[in-house]
Amino acid sequence: MSQSIVHLLDLPIEILFLILKKLDNIDVLYSLFGINNQRLDILAQEQIFSNILSFVAISQSTDDICSISDSILNRFRIDILPRIQQNVKSLSVESASIECILGAGIYPNLTELKIFNFNREIVPRYFTDNSLFQHIDQQQITDLILISNENYTEQPLTEDTTNVYAMILDFFKNLNHLSILPSSVNDYSHLSLYNSPPMTFSSSTLTELCINTNNFNDCLALLDGRLKQLTSFIVQTNHIYETSTFYNMDPLLNLECFSLTCYNRTRHYASVVLPLLRRMSHLKELNSYIYNWGGPTFIAGTHLDNEILIHMPRLHTFTFYFASKHGPVDPDVRISNSDILSTFTNSKYQRVACMVDYFGHWELICRVFSLPVKFHRLEEIGNNIPNIMFTTVTHLKLWDKHPFKHEFFIRLTQAFPFLQDLSINIIQP
Repeated sequence: MSQSIVHLLDLPIEILFLILKKLDNIDVLYSLFGINNQRLDILAQEQIFSNILSFVAISQSTDDICSISDSILNRFRIDILPRIQQNVKSLSVESASIECILGAGIYPNLTELKIFNFNREIVPRYFTDNSLFQHIDQQQITDLILISNENYTEQPLTEDTTNVYAMILDFFKNLNHLSILPSSVNDYSHLSLYNSPPMTFSSSTLTELCINTNNFNDCLALLDGRLKQLTSFIVQTNHIYETSTFYNMDPLLNLECFSLTCYNRTRHYASVVLPLLRRMSHLKELNSYIYNWGGPTFIAGTHLDNEILIHMPRLHTFTFYFASKHGPVDPDVRISNSDILSTFTNSKYQRVACMVDYFGHWELICRVFSLPVKFHRLEEIGNNIPNIMFTTVTHLKLWDKHPFKHEFFIRLTQAFPFLQDLSINIIQP
């Protein structure tokens, strides 16, 4: 063992550097600092090993996100972070270790902060003018990513949620990018701007926003001019429906990337979603998951060309999943997968798949989606699973009038290799 260590230390500095680059920065710093070897000590202080630090681990027993051990945290707080704080540009911390890590230095070059297991109580405690961390310049943080551990079913929507999210923009005065993400598929407390003052949750600097909202009207509110510099907007909303509230409907000429996901069915796709999309003439990337219920036609290639793509001449990336539910069904007209796929003639489409499911004469669901599938949930899937790998889908709801047989579940495990949650509903006509 000692002979191997001698050989390692005798390696040229360039070779050592390449070896250490393959390790996690936390491991490098923890292993090399304070071992009474000046050569390794100097090497460990290279910016590449200290500009991005993640103090987050995954529990081997539960797969939950947690902080690294207290002994490692304490050593970083006392011995390591004070010596490298000027190099740190990005920090990832778990909510329980915020005080330990952020309190260990001033971090004059810190621009990105990621907080795992985030909850609303963190904001008034740490991100106000009188908080423990007012020593960190509020102007310097440009990227803030919050991975929430709040389950929406356990944390109902309240006015307090909106106030907390608004406080974030007030505190970080130079924020360019804000993402509030769930740690799993479970929803977290949504932003709702219902009955809020017009400039609630406003920013003159924010260019990228990823957030969940209570309903589609909150999306319209966020795009009414309070976030004028927004170029990328990624939103998942619970419900899509019409409203009597008036919103600014000017063209969104700055917006280049838009993603809209709504897993619940809507009857108002044509009346509220399409008008919004037509305001995005400068869009370059569009992602959309919509489940439309009713309407005069299926959402397929011709519809997408005439109603959406014609309004987006700069679009180069279109990722989508559209489901159209209709009933009752004309027994004399039988639509096939080939009929639907033949409508996708635009060169902007890459690979496209289709699923057409009949439920007797009383209902029909037609699904069209780009490949590979990028979404995490699929709803009301029947026996008609295509020969496709759905590698991103973790939550699936089966829905059919006939019981699912053993052979079907064999195909299911092959098509959905990373499935975590499965629900089955046998319907009655």
